[in-house]
Amino acid sequence: MSTKNFDVVVIGGGPGGYIAAIRAAQLGFNAACIDEWKNEKGGPAPGGTCTNVGCIPSKALLQSSEHFEHANHHFAEHGITADNVQIDVAKMIGRKATVVKQNNDGILYLFKKNKVSFFHGRGSFVAAKDGGYEIKVAGAAEELLTAKHVIIATGSNARQLPGAEFDEELILSNDGALRIPATPKKLGVIGSGVIGLEMGSVWRRLGAEVTILEAMPAFLGAADEAVAKEAAKVFKKQGLDIQLGVKIASVTKGNGTVTIAYADAKGAEQSLVVDKLIVSIGRVPNTIGLNPEAVGLKLDERGAIVVDDECKTNLPNVWAVGDVVRGPMLAHKAEEEGVAVAERIAGQHGHVNFGTIPWVIYTSPEIAWVGKTEQQLKAEGVAYKAGQFPFMANGRARALGDTTGFVKMLADAKTDEILGVHIIGPFASELISEAVVAMEFKASAEDIARICHAHPSLSEATKEAALAVDKRTLNF
Repeated sequence: MSTKNFDVVVIGGGPGGYIAAIRAAQLGFNAACIDEWKNEKGGPAPGGTCTNVGCIPSKALLQSSEHFEHANHHFAEHGITADNVQIDVAKMIGRKATVVKQNNDGILYLFKKNKVSFFHGRGSFVAAKDGGYEIKVAGAAEELLTAKHVIIATGSNARQLPGAEFDEELILSNDGALRIPATPKKLGVIGSGVIGLEMGSVWRRLGAEVTILEAMPAFLGAADEAVAKEAAKVFKKQGLDIQLGVKIASVTKGNGTVTIAYADAKGAEQSLVVDKLIVSIGRVPNTIGLNPEAVGLKLDERGAIVVDDECKTNLPNVWAVGDVVRGPMLAHKAEEEGVAVAERIAGQHGHVNFGTIPWVIYTSPEIAWVGKTEQQLKAEGVAYKAGQFPFMANGRARALGDTTGFVKMLADAKTDEILGVHIIGPFASELISEAVVAMEFKASAEDIARICHAHPSLSEATKEAALAVDKRTLNF
């Protein structure tokens, strides 16, 4: 077996990995990317969890289910008559698969365009050799690669609940949740995080009775309290049954059903019988088959690869990015790290600011935030000013027919520098970008207030929130 030599080899083709490989190639390196994801025909499907069973397919289903919801409940107010609206779940799932394949193919095209060598299979360390590393690719045909620099971007896997292991038929991870063949009558969800809320929303819109069981006593504890309170109120009105402070006792599979025995927040024993159960209790770093022992790569107690602030591991010229290292498990965080590492290898100064990484939940209403929450600022003893503006008072939101939620801005009491922006409402995922840019450039609330925003637009709510920080208003 011949050995193929590269300057940079990336193990993992998710958002962090394929972006790192492409950026390395653009910087003049002979780069390769190894990825083992397969499509239904056994062919390559780069893009990782995000493209295959995460960000992309979930948004496709959210869009389809939202269209169905609008047709059934909101078209009439626009004067549109739509009788006997039906949902073909199989066709919806098929459209999702098409969207995923388009993204897979797009990544393969980018590899070819940027002259990145792609290897389909599982990558693992063999040995450190001659100032570099030998890496085996276990695929249809075994390959041996050598590289001076290695970037590990192997992502994460869904965390299993002990006693409720995934079978992807009755007990589902995010993967199975995206492939439910028909709308269940009753759907259970353990965990009220991003995946739980998004998937719960999809199937609730399509007619499922959805119960979400959350161990924490507070809903959306990572979000600003005002946003979390508004979200809980809206989701309850929509029909999501969210129970907090529960303790799961057991999960038992029966004849086509799942029974969850649990204690509620008051300690009373409860039982829930559902047709499908989605377990969404977080994710764990994926180093399965990487063979870190062969080269002495250091992992922490969670199984994550130990890195410093620049994503360097304990080994020379070995880097790691994304879900497999510390920090938020977000696709865009992985992308930023992937670009930064490629640039650092080239002697440049790659930039990643954890303080300006946005968070988004693609429910309806959408939820997005960046920076500090009000409770964090209070805990840290930071003097701040707060401004808030409701979409109820925004002309574009009224025209859209969705006036739920608000924009909330937090700024330093002395300097007026923006410390956090929190949005719940229509297109929050898009609106948050203005706040990210502003915070990255250390903007003040007054800076946002003085920027001309198009009228009518939802972004005017951001401007009004900035004005409200200083107790001023324009009331468009």
